[in-house]
Amino acid sequence: MRILVLLLLLALAPASGAQPTLGLVRVRLVTSEGAIVLALDARRAPRTTANFMAYVDDGRFDGTVFYRASRRKTAPRFGFVQGGIRTDARRILPPFPHEPTTRTGISHLDATVSMARGAKPGSAGGNFFITVGATPSMDARGDYPGYAAFGRVVAGLETVRRILGKPTGGGSDAMAGQMILQPVRLLRAQRLDGVAKPTGRTKTWLWNLRR
Repeated sequence: MRILVLLLLLALAPASGAQPTLGLVRVRLVTSEGAIVLALDARRAPRTTANFMAYVDDGRFDGTVFYRASRRKTAPRFGFVQGGIRTDARRILPPFPHEPTTRTGISHLDATVSMARGAKPGSAGGNFFITVGATPSMDARGDYPGYAAFGRVVAGLETVRRILGKPTGGGSDAMAGQMILQPVRLLRAQRLDGVAKPTGRTKTWLWNLRR
């Protein structure tokens, strides 16, 4: 009887190596406020996903921060949080082509992960943001290129909400009043699916740590 029960339990248990939906790559962001799990759409946004995963596989996000919390004035529970390498040139990888929402079909809905960028498309790199609530104003339309959404949060949205609620101030221009006063540490970013593909580029930001 015990053997039959054990066999039944093994049959019902999920396979430890189970893969997500085809074309999705999961990443766990371990932060000082808790974990966030992302599912990135490598099928519809292949270049944006590949760029993000290069930062993950190289460890370029490890030891960075979530530094911005942009809350809507009329609904402070909604907005977005932004994190990544900020302006650390030691961690940055080469630019890649912009993948607008009109091409990918991935809209900026609640819990969407998307790439932060400069004034021009193709300037995204090692900074990203996560929405809390739908943000259609970030979708491409007409001559406006929008931002490159490439996945969504599948676990840990409560962590994102805690980050959004952090006290803010400072900043300038579009970021005025939105800088998190005590940035939330992004301890490490972990690939959960597939095989790591590090770039092999020199990790100059680690040099001081090795001395």
